Amino acid sequence: QVVLMESGGGSVQPGEFLRLSCVLSGNSAASFSSYSMGWFRQATGEGREAVAVFEAEHNKGHGTPYSANSEKGRFTAGKDHAKNTLYLNMNNPQPEDTAMYYCAAEPRLPWWHIQHASKYNYWGQGTQVTVSS
Repeated sequence: QVVLMESGGGSVQPGEFLRLSCVLSGNSAASFSSYSMGWFRQATGEGREAVAVFEAEHNKGHGTPYSANSEKGRFTAGKDHAKNTLYLNMNNPQPEDTAMYYCAAEPRLPWWHIQHASKYNYWGQGTQVTVSS
């Protein structure tokens, strides 16, 4: 059983840095590197969209990251393999970034699937990010 636990959300003003973390635990049979992982977000009344996702390092792409176009240059994501942790650094967040942010994981998705929320079976409980002045 895979468990994902997010943290780091909260209420911030526009431009204030925020860092989200997601720890993967529970499945000792599979390594952290064997999971495709990513951050998705869902605003009220909207669908769930990819923010930053990674191929599994064990795939041919060797952990290639993908970031949604609207966040390029503002949000960066990274993985700490020693801590089984996925991060999302939110630089210069804006009110339109207000949403529930979710961490997701799935064993070795093909690269053409990694940005599709429907392909992930493991989800965290979500962490709310609210950006307002």
